[in-house]
Amino acid sequence: MYSILEKKYQQIQRELFLGIGAFGGVIVSGTLWYWLVERWPLTDALYMTVITLSTVGFMEVNPLSDRGRLFTIVLIIVGVIWLGYIANRFTEAVIQGYFRDGVRLQQQRRLLDELSGHFILCGFGRTGQQIAQELSTEAIPFVVIDQEAELIEAAQNAGYMSIQGGATNDQTLLQAGIQRATGLITTLASDADNLYTVLSAKNLNAQIRAIVRANSEDALQKMQQVGVDAVVAPYMTVGKRMVAAALRPQVVNFMDVALTGSEPAFYIEELLIDTDSCPYIGQSLGVADVRSQTGASILAIRRANGELIGSPSAQTKFCSQDLLICMGTTQQLQALNQALSTAGFS
Repeated sequence: MYSILEKKYQQIQRELFLGIGAFGGVIVSGTLWYWLVERWPLTDALYMTVITLSTVGFMEVNPLSDRGRLFTIVLIIVGVIWLGYIANRFTEAVIQGYFRDGVRLQQQRRLLDELSGHFILCGFGRTGQQIAQELSTEAIPFVVIDQEAELIEAAQNAGYMSIQGGATNDQTLLQAGIQRATGLITTLASDADNLYTVLSAKNLNAQIRAIVRANSEDALQKMQQVGVDAVVAPYMTVGKRMVAAALRPQVVNFMDVALTGSEPAFYIEELLIDTDSCPYIGQSLGVADVRSQTGASILAIRRANGELIGSPSAQTKFCSQDLLICMGTTQQLQALNQALSTAGFS
C-alpha cells in the first residue's frame, strides 16, 4: 500500500493513457489529412482512417494520389505500433495483476482513511513482526510502516495494512493516520531514527502514546528525556526475564498467562476512569465493592499525578482519571468496565 506496487500501478495507468491518447491522435491526424489534403468529406475521411488503422482490408473510399497512398502506409505503420503498445501494456497489467492490486489499494486506502484509535507500527523486522502478531491476536487495529519492499510485501501477505516509506517522514505518518492514532510503536534499527520518529509523531499528535525500542543505554536516557511514554531496551528486558525465569519460573509463567490472555482464567487489563460517567468517584473500594459485583480484582491504581498504589486497600478511594490495573476473565473485566462506566485502554 502506498508503495512500489502503487507506483507500478500508477505507471501502468500513465502508459495506458499515453497509448490511448497517442492512438487517438493518430486517428485525428489521419482524418485531418484526408479531409484537408485529399479534400474528402469529413465522414469519408474519418471512415477511411478507421478502416485503415483497423486493417480490415476494405477498398479505398475514394481514389488516392501517390502522396495519399504514402501517407496511408505511414498511417498503418504508426497505428499498428501504437495498438501493439496498448495491447502490450494492457496484457502486462492483467498478467501482473495491477488492476486487481489497484482495486485492493483503493479499498485499503478507504479503510485507512476511516481508521481511528489505531496503532502505528514503525519497522517490520523480527521484533515488529512479533508485535504485529500480538496486536492482531488482540484484535487491535494497526498500520505497518517500513522502507523495505520485501518487508512491506510480507506485511501485506499477512493481511496487515501497510505503507512503504520512512517513518521519520511527516507525510508517511500522515498517510498512516497519525492524527487519529492512539499509539506509536517504533522498532527501527537506528536509535536516531526511532528518536526522530517519535519527535515527528508528537509534533503531529501531541496526545499519541509512544513506545520505543532502545538499542543502547545512552539512547534509553535520551528517549526518556524527550517525553517517550515507554522505552523498551531488548538487551535489558531479555536479561531480566531470563534471570526471573531462572529464579521465579512460576511467577513468569503466571505473568505470561495474565498478560497474553492465553487462558480464560487470567487476564490483566487497564481501565481508565471516565470523570463524567463513573458513579464511584470519591467512594472507597470497600464501599463500591466492585469485586463482589464483577469478580474482577483491582491490582493497582495509577493516579493522574503519576502516583502508583499497589494492592489498594478497602479504604483507597476512586479518583478522577485513575488508571486501574485489573485482573480477571474477559467476562469479569467487561462487567467491571460496565460497572465503572470506564473507557477501556490496553
